[in-house]
Amino acid sequence: MQVRFVGCGDAFGSGGRFNTCFHVTGARVNLLIDCGASSLPAMKQLGIDRDAIDLILITHFHGDHFAGLPFLLLDAQFSRRTRPLTIAGPQGIEAKLPQLMEVMFEHSSKTKQRFDLSVVALTPEQTRSFGDVTVTPYAVVHGESGGPFLAYRIEADGRIITYSADTEWTDALIPAARDADLFIAEAYTYDKMVKNHLSLKVLEAHLPAINARRVVLTHMSDDMLGRVDSLPYVAARDGATIEF
Repeated sequence: MQVRFVGCGDAFGSGGRFNTCFHVTGARVNLLIDCGASSLPAMKQLGIDRDAIDLILITHFHGDHFAGLPFLLLDAQFSRRTRPLTIAGPQGIEAKLPQLMEVMFEHSSKTKQRFDLSVVALTPEQTRSFGDVTVTPYAVVHGESGGPFLAYRIEADGRIITYSADTEWTDALIPAARDADLFIAEAYTYDKMVKNHLSLKVLEAHLPAINARRVVLTHMSDDMLGRVDSLPYVAARDGATIEF
């Protein structure tokens, strides 16, 4: 099983990084976690076969996590994709996706795809299965606009991967990430408190209760990117992979 960081940047492209998009593959799994605005060119740069992706999990409706979907769906249409695709995300995604399609490419939401597309709304702490992938969402805290906001605990191929999404600290992250094989955690700043975001120092205080086997930091501001070489944690970078 492998996690590839297609993009791990913040909303402002700090460090020249692409928007959030993680590609998870294994014997019976091929999915994306988030699909920010820059995700399609990033995937093409890495040579990722988009037609093989079965599932896309969206954490929330901010552009750096959600706005790549119109480009991905139109690319799939023009490349004559036939494989079914499921997009799952917070409550409201069934309405938000067509609205986004219309903003980006007028009338595109009314075009019938050549492939079966399912859009599924997820409810916090209600586990859903998508083929061999089991997903449990947890509500997190990231402001008022662009939500609801979900962290994901993903079980597949005998492994557990958790992504915090963008959030300030919330105790929901403990059951979401407890004993995970990999916890991908936002660390937007080092110790500065920024509302609706997580600092490394706050995250560190809770890592013993989470007890994840590996922690990888993501969605870092310039403040964090200037410190990563001196930190005792793995920091995500575009194109990097984590192997199980």
